[in-house]
Amino acid sequence: MKLGCCYYPEHWPEEIWADDAQRMAEMGLELVRIGEFSWSRIEPEPGQYDWDWLDRAIDTLSQAGLKVILGTPTATPPKWLVDQMPDMIAIDASGNARKFGSRRHYCFSHRPYRDECARIVTAMAERFGKHPAISAWQTDNEYGCHETTISYSHAAAAAFRVWLAQKYDDDVQRLNAAWGNVFWSMEYRSFDEIDPPNLTVTEANPSHVLDYRRFASDEVVSFNRLQAEILRAHSPGRDITHNFMGFVTDFDHHDVGADCDVATWDSYPLGFLEQFWFTDDEKNRYARQGHPDIAAFHHDLYRGCSNGRWAVMEQQPGPVNWARYNPAPLPGMVRLWTLEAMAHGAEFCSFFRWRQAPIAQEQMHAGLLRPDSVEDQGGQEARQAADDIAAIGPLTDTTKSVALLFSYEAAWLFEAQPQGQNFRYIELVFETYSALRQLGLNVDILSPDARFEDHQMIIAPSLPILTDDLVSRLSDTNVPILIGPRSGSKTADFQIPPELAPGPLQSKLPIKVTRVESLRPGLAEESHGEGKIRWFEHIATSLTPERMLKDNTPMVFQSRNIRYLAAWPDAEYMKEIFHKMAMEAKLDLTTLPQDIRIRTADNVRYAFNYGQESVDLTTIFSGADNFKFIVGSSNIAAASVSIWEQI
Repeated sequence: MKLGCCYYPEHWPEEIWADDAQRMAEMGLELVRIGEFSWSRIEPEPGQYDWDWLDRAIDTLSQAGLKVILGTPTATPPKWLVDQMPDMIAIDASGNARKFGSRRHYCFSHRPYRDECARIVTAMAERFGKHPAISAWQTDNEYGCHETTISYSHAAAAAFRVWLAQKYDDDVQRLNAAWGNVFWSMEYRSFDEIDPPNLTVTEANPSHVLDYRRFASDEVVSFNRLQAEILRAHSPGRDITHNFMGFVTDFDHHDVGADCDVATWDSYPLGFLEQFWFTDDEKNRYARQGHPDIAAFHHDLYRGCSNGRWAVMEQQPGPVNWARYNPAPLPGMVRLWTLEAMAHGAEFCSFFRWRQAPIAQEQMHAGLLRPDSVEDQGGQEARQAADDIAAIGPLTDTTKSVALLFSYEAAWLFEAQPQGQNFRYIELVFETYSALRQLGLNVDILSPDARFEDHQMIIAPSLPILTDDLVSRLSDTNVPILIGPRSGSKTADFQIPPELAPGPLQSKLPIKVTRVESLRPGLAEESHGEGKIRWFEHIATSLTPERMLKDNTPMVFQSRNIRYLAAWPDAEYMKEIFHKMAMEAKLDLTTLPQDIRIRTADNVRYAFNYGQESVDLTTIFSGADNFKFIVGSSNIAAASVSIWEQI
């Protein structure tokens, strides 16, 4: 695995560029990402390009032996362009314009803006596409960041009507039937009458909302494809990537990843812990380490988005600036996060950023260097990680255990009609993943359309739209399978299936969901006499339940190798189910302490300590004191890593 950093030569005096480049190489870095926010410097006036500074920056980095990942600058259209076409601005759900003054202020659906993007990307690709220092291209930057995937602009409304007409074969009555528009007299006479589903008096028709989410995702896909096709034409042999984010489900990353050679993501474990649903206890316990499964979850998710090739484009090196609270990482965590990326098969890990900026919005965001150019804690740990990577040597990652099926469309469906304030699809998937990881299992997170035949166990936390094809492919396997709650509960048009949930799965598992309950906190904790159950389904079946709660409430049903979990239970309950399934699959299980996680890559095993106390690995693995350690020892310190060869 290579190491790199994100660098902004336009932020710094040119006389320090060469010194910066030499220091990067001396630290063990090999890659540098530049250019993704530089449109106003590349084209300060319409049609007037200034390439000289970027030529010199790339040459300076190259002379130090560094390879460059060049970003297209379309996430930050300059003021003169916004003034030329003010309707390119995105409109939020409340009808407010996303004004100029930061970034990501464009609407994906604005065709003249796309033309401008094609123009600037073509100009960059023609200028630098065959430069020997350019190893890869990054399209745009962080699609969807700041809730910018979905726009309700006039351009988006017009594009949505075209999208609908194509989907429903120019037959608005087909749309009316699919959406159930007879309800509340919502029927349309033509596609021209249809608006985006915002600013309605109460909730919009969920079928309308789901189609709008599908449309918005397709707009991101086509926007990215436009750039990828230009770059491939003018810069052959270079990888194309996009840097995805954490816990973002606004568009289908599998579809965008299909046009990339390698999927990358921006890893900020402390910021994500603070900003998302985690409990106060978890936020306090892991404030300086990040939850033990946040980084790994996204590593495994994005590995499944681009044919197994993935990397970290931005790795948190210190305190960030954008979360509610921004503590510093525990000493050792930057190194740990870096080696954990390697353990999951990353091709490179790039730190954000080289030097902390003393200007503008991100001046409180740490870098590998402080603003005064003194090496910060992150820089010291990057240097140490480079030494560790050299000691470990090249690795392959072919170990396959569990396939976890993840659907972005499922997230949109549940956001449109959650039926419970705390039913968040991404949280359910994450909790499922975490329960598997606590048993020491390797997990691949895959699209339901992906191949999963090589895996020894398959988990679908929830798939509300179950296709006949997926049910058939699942039934053709002989490995243990678990299908989670709300699966098969909707048709592709967002209607209850005639046969009720779990829809087509009933052909393989004779159960029928007759009623569902969502339970508030407090009620959920006391429900059914065991654990915390936030979602519960009543089942009609002739099957004898495999598992019940303490009050004999049926919870898990099994037919052959397929199980159905009729609830969203707490993590301990899920772990018990997965433990039994893993034993059936003859998988190697290791029940781990709360703060320890492991990852196996062929004959090498990594252990990561997310706690604040050292842990003796001999209490987890028999014979650990005789392991052949490559890094660390059998006593794994807080915020540290031990790596050993398995005999």
